[in-house]
Amino acid sequence: MRGLEESTEALMRVGHDAKEQLSQAWEGFIDFAARDNVLEVALGLIIAQSFTGVVNSFVSDMILPIVSLLPFLNRNMDEKFAVLSKGPHYDEEVGYNTLGQARDDGALVLAYGVFLETVLNFLGISLTLYTVAQLYMRISHDKIIKRQVKCKYCLKWISDKVSLSDATNERL
Repeated sequence: MRGLEESTEALMRVGHDAKEQLSQAWEGFIDFAARDNVLEVALGLIIAQSFTGVVNSFVSDMILPIVSLLPFLNRNMDEKFAVLSKGPHYDEEVGYNTLGQARDDGALVLAYGVFLETVLNFLGISLTLYTVAQLYMRISHDKIIKRQVKCKYCLKWISDKVSLSDATNERL
């Protein structure tokens, strides 16, 4: 059974090669995943997700209820909407009481209250992160927010620390 032995040897070689490739791929993955910068990014993303939840709650649970008390608003901001196309069960006298009711009826709505809430969330997160970065720079003396200006020669954004001689030498 000479053919059987040869095919067994070929299968053993293929299995050994596959094991080697899998081992190299696993070692490459470990090298990638265990690097300091990858772990820092992962930790940063986890913290950012938690931070986003806190800011979203602050805006929707603290800021928007106060904004909703303004005299020209008669309901919560997340319930402000305009009906663009009425659904089949639209009542001309009452209309829709809630955004969910309008969407469930199949109406096409412009949910500007939800959009405003999202914009306020973005502004809250952005301003808070900027404040945290400023505070970090004051404490650590490490400049993480770098001012940039537009180069008058190449019109690209460059560091404001670049001198005119540096920019001239770079062009040459």
